[in-house]
Amino acid sequence: MSGGKPARTRPAAPRRRAGASPRAAGAVSPFGHGDIPTSLLLIFPLFLAYEVGVMFSPTVNGVDFVTRWVFAAVGYDRDRYLLVHLVLAVGFLALLIYLRAKRGFTLKVLPPVFIESIIYALTLGTVIVFVMDRVLGLGASELGGRGQAIVMSLGAGVHEEMVFRLGLMGGGIAALTLVRFDRGPAVLVALAVSAALFSAAHHAGPLGEPFETSVFVYRLLAGVAFGLIFYFRSLAHAVYAHFLYDVYVMVLRS
Repeated sequence: MSGGKPARTRPAAPRRRAGASPRAAGAVSPFGHGDIPTSLLLIFPLFLAYEVGVMFSPTVNGVDFVTRWVFAAVGYDRDRYLLVHLVLAVGFLALLIYLRAKRGFTLKVLPPVFIESIIYALTLGTVIVFVMDRVLGLGASELGGRGQAIVMSLGAGVHEEMVFRLGLMGGGIAALTLVRFDRGPAVLVALAVSAALFSAAHHAGPLGEPFETSVFVYRLLAGVAFGLIFYFRSLAHAVYAHFLYDVYVMVLRS
């Protein structure tokens, strides 16, 4: 037996789950519990589908500033506009291949997100209608009408979630915490403000809908629901839930 000191073995570093955020355990970003880069990868195909489909639609989403800017940048030429998005699609495919080779991303995360979002979409309308009818007495059962095409549902899911949840809610939480708000009150304030602005935006401007209290409250509650999904699940969950919800309410039920 040697008289020297026994060699010390370094404990193995804990393995991180595939796709897990590199944030410290228990730390939550102002943008919620989900991983933003992964969410952006998951929703990019929806964005591309909308951007191409909107060229064959008479209207664009109210908060879609990207399409207007790109279309103007290519001189309002449809062929050049579509070519730009073909390049984006090829670049996105190349990025997926690269990330897959590096084992930094796998499409296996998409089916669970999609299935969970279907559940949110199918139950969201029922819950909101129940609250408005039975709790608030605002007659939500009278809401309805034929919605727009699937392209508009894509635009609503992608652009409205990017603006109102990622930008306003996530950005609002970040701004409030910078001025020393506690996390809980910051989340509640940002959630309420973003949901109210989300609902109000549908009535703003010359093309906005006439204001009706029941319609405003309906969208306000929907904004709260999408905000909770965004914060406690991920941006991708919110986008897919919003898109599928609009398809269910505006297309399938009409």
